[in-house]
Amino acid sequence: MTDPDELFALAPDDAPFDDDGEGTAEATERGELDDAEPDNTAPSGRPDDPADVVRAIEAIVLVATDPVPPDLLAQLLELPVATVEQLCQRLADAYDEAGHGFQLVRVAGGYRYQSHPDLAPYVERFVLEGQSARLSAAALETLAIVAYKQPISRAQVAAIRGVDPDAVLRTLQSRGYVDQAGRDPGPGQAVLWGTTPQFLERLGLDSVADLPPIADFVPGADVVEALEAGLRVEPVLIEDFDPTGEPADAPAGQPADDLSDDPDDADDTDGDRVGGPSEEGPSGDGA
Repeated sequence: MTDPDELFALAPDDAPFDDDGEGTAEATERGELDDAEPDNTAPSGRPDDPADVVRAIEAIVLVATDPVPPDLLAQLLELPVATVEQLCQRLADAYDEAGHGFQLVRVAGGYRYQSHPDLAPYVERFVLEGQSARLSAAALETLAIVAYKQPISRAQVAAIRGVDPDAVLRTLQSRGYVDQAGRDPGPGQAVLWGTTPQFLERLGLDSVADLPPIADFVPGADVVEALEAGLRVEPVLIEDFDPTGEPADAPAGQPADDLSDDPDDADDTDGDRVGGPSEEGPSGDGA
């Protein structure tokens, strides 16, 4: 079990909890303790017991729907931000050492509770039971482009993917993963897109800088060259292309054997025709 007193004992020395009652003496001089009436409805101000600080952090983070920033925790507990951050870190280490099925992690600039990564198969089975709504490949590609290139305009996304990303961007915006991050100061003032804190929450990241380097997913030069060689097509000239096996000057439907370059052959063919001219003169001449 986690001991709140032990956790707070590991906090910095400037934690504003004094054993000599200095804070109480100052309040007495101001007359705050003499005239104040006890309020049993709700606690106010800084917790008096160091153990209550740890319990308060656990309670606030547990009921919060979004990650709680450390400065907000410091404001609620009236403690320095550095003290709150060290308490949260030691509380997270205590959960890991105890072997709990949940963790206290910092994501999207704040702290939240989430299930342990080792139990992801069981949690995924529970969450995805009866659900089939998943992002398409086009949506994942567009989301990756926006995440690594943000802020980026719709035209720039279209230039990278080669297709119009309007429908995909609307889908990602409805899911809460991307949103309009501003406008381009150039001509036209195009809308610029970027990722949202919910995107960081879903990936368990504290900031966009924690994304894995994109160079790890780019293939090497030898792989790219091999892919280009496999997709390369040798050009074929039109004059060299003959699907019928006939000369290019052969009329359509006429065999190549019927053509001859010798004009005498054409004359002999005409002489062999029935009723054609003969080498002998007219019969009347020999009489």
